[in-house]
Amino acid sequence: MVLSQICTYSNDKISIVDVNKNTYISTENMLPNKAGIIQAASLPSTMQVKCYKQGDVLVSNIRPYFKKIWFAEHEGSCSNDVLVFRAKETVNPYYLFYVLSCDKFFEYAMATSKGTKMPRGDKKILMGYEIPEHNYVEQIKIAGLLRRIDDKIGINNKINNNLAV
Repeated sequence: MVLSQICTYSNDKISIVDVNKNTYISTENMLPNKAGIIQAASLPSTMQVKCYKQGDVLVSNIRPYFKKIWFAEHEGSCSNDVLVFRAKETVNPYYLFYVLSCDKFFEYAMATSKGTKMPRGDKKILMGYEIPEHNYVEQIKIAGLLRRIDDKIGINNKINNNLAV
């Protein structure tokens, strides 16, 4: 099956007056190598920005080789250079996150990107990315296992950071 069968892009917009640095996501405050996000340093000067909902998956569309991805833990807003993937009703959002977190997805995004200095993924072609077909129960099992591993990695990173101090 292909990505478009399990998710859509969200292009919902909100007014800039409803935006704050704590929930605004741009390519600048997304961390490389799937490391999440940090607080935004500034806000855009546009009148409207895209918004995202809790459970959406945000992926930087500029220079896909940096592998910037984040599972939205809350709702907020983002720049136009961030793709907002929303799982369809029959798809577990965490499963979508792990599908998009695969290195193969980022390799596909680079192989189909446009531009050389600042390559951008082609939104239409990205939706043709081939993925394995799993029913909802299998999606929950796969996502649950991977979340437990990620949680353990997070705990180990906190311990390592604490020991380094």
